[in-house]
Order: sequence, then C-alpha cells, then structure tokens
Amino acid sequence: MKRIDVHSHVIPETIIQAMREQPALYNTTIEGEGDALKFVRGKIKFDLIPEFYDADAKVESMDRKGIDISVISPGPQAFFYGLGDDQALKTAQIVNEGVAKMVAARPDRLRGMATLPMQHPDAAITDLERVVKEYGFKAVEMGTAIGNEELADPKFRPVLRRIQELKVVIFAHPNTQGSAGRLDCYYLTNLIGNPLDTTIMVGKLMFSGALDELPELKILLAHGGGFLPYQIGRFEHGHAVRPDTSAVTQTRPMDLFKRFYFDALTHSPQAIRHLIDVVGSERVVIGTDSPFDMGEEHPVERLDAVPRLTQAEREDVCYRSALRLFGGEL
Repeated sequence: MKRIDVHSHVIPETIIQAMREQPALYNTTIEGEGDALKFVRGKIKFDLIPEFYDADAKVESMDRKGIDISVISPGPQAFFYGLGDDQALKTAQIVNEGVAKMVAARPDRLRGMATLPMQHPDAAITDLERVVKEYGFKAVEMGTAIGNEELADPKFRPVLRRIQELKVVIFAHPNTQGSAGRLDCYYLTNLIGNPLDTTIMVGKLMFSGALDELPELKILLAHGGGFLPYQIGRFEHGHAVRPDTSAVTQTRPMDLFKRFYFDALTHSPQAIRHLIDVVGSERVVIGTDSPFDMGEEHPVERLDAVPRLTQAEREDVCYRSALRLFGGEL
C-alpha cells in the first residue's frame, strides 16, 4: 500500500538565493551559510533545514515517516502577495522553477505544486498555464486569502475558472501567521488563526455562489479543513433560517462541503475519525506539513490509532483519495 503525502512544504534554493540577494524586496533576511540557514521575517523565524530545499533530504524525511510519494508545495512564506505585477510574476517563476528542480532531482518520489501571483489575475493565469505545460504540475497552492482580498471575490474568478478548465487541483493553505491583534500571543496566530482562515474562506466560497459557478473545481483544504467539519451543522442551520446566507446560493452547505478534499492533519485520531464520518474517507488524504514544527512526524502511527478504521478507509486515506483527487495518477 503506497502512502501519498499531499501537504509537504519546500522553500527552494532559487527563492532562498533571491531573498538573500534582495532582502528589502522580499522583507526577509536569510542568515547563515551552508546547512545552517535561518529564515527571518519580522516575528517569524525558523531554521531552513535542508529538507526545505534539498530533494534528497526531503526523501530522507519521507522515509522516516513512511511516505512513498510527496506532492511538494511552497511554504506560505513564498506566496509574496504584496509584490507589484512584474515582480510578482518573476518571483512566482523563481519559486516554481525551484520546485520543478527538486522534483526533477527525485522524480521517483516527488511531485510538484506551483504558487501563483494571485494578486494579479492575468499574471496568475500566465504562470498557471506555463507550469502545467512545462513542468506537468497538476496542482497549485494558494492562500486562503490573497492579502486583504478574499478568494471568493469576483476578481479571482477568471483564475479559478482557468484552473477548473485545466483540471488542476487547488491546495488552499492559510497564510496570515504572524498577524497582529488578539491572536498575537501563545502562537495563536497558528493554533487558532490558520484553521480559522480556512473556515472563513470556505464559508465565503459557499455563500457567495462561487462554488455554484465552478462545479468541477477541486480544492484540498489543509489542517483537516479548519474548524468547519465540527461546525458544518451551524452553516446548515444558518442557511435554512437566515435570508442573507441563502441570498445568492440555494445549494445546501453540506452538499458544497462534501465537494472539498481534506488532509488528515488534525493531530488527533478521534478528529480524523469525525472527519471521515462527516465527509467520507474518499475525501481524506495524508498531510504531514513537513518540515514545520506543527507538522505530523508519525502519520502512519496516527492513522493506526483512528478508532474503527476499516481497511478500505485506510487505503483511501493512504493513496486512493489522492489518486482520485489528481485524476487517477501521480
């Protein structure tokens, strides 16, 4: 039984070098040399261990975790949604080239996802078409919000529509870690902020009618889908009793909810059981969030601990759901 990880991050050498050369442009400092690198952006600081940029180191980590194939995606630190048009496109190309180089170094074990300069939809479509044609990428990663703008906004509909036409998967990942306000303590920007961002994005995609317009769009949600698997009943009730939630779409939230795919990164076997019960194992995939400290070091053991997990459910989560998500092959 193969095990496919669909949530595994990289920060390729290409963008590390660009950030080192232009720290002001990218608002980032890369400290150190060799294998002792550190990423510094405001309050966000972490070691850039080789797994972030070295394909062999990524595969070594996969071996320790029992993973056969990883679909690697840029860490959200590489979205750069604040850049201007030309620079945004150039930077996305730098990142995507680096991802492609890592995949090319270990094509037996790695597959790639692109980042897009979403703040400039025309540029995003340009690089979307390029990475599909040149690299054969079947997925793109994007933030649950694009700066201060919502993915559900009409501005981004052309990008989402082209993604649907190309049968490319969207991996939606939170990207507001480090923001100020009530969550700026105890790491709550991640513990609460990340799953909350996902929940907000899904709610706006549902109630805005965006998902009705894009019936074939495939979206994978990080971190078990945020808070929504536990609160989808609240969405259902609100849609039934509140005119503002049904003003645009008549489609039930539960019907829209079951169109998403979800990684199993909940840090709780019982939560994985609930997720499978709500959406079905055919919509759940492995996600490790490696190599960040909020990732899952023991995905196989975590899955083994899920109550009442059947062999069919295990096979779905390990590989069949990922194959279904990506059109039958990876």
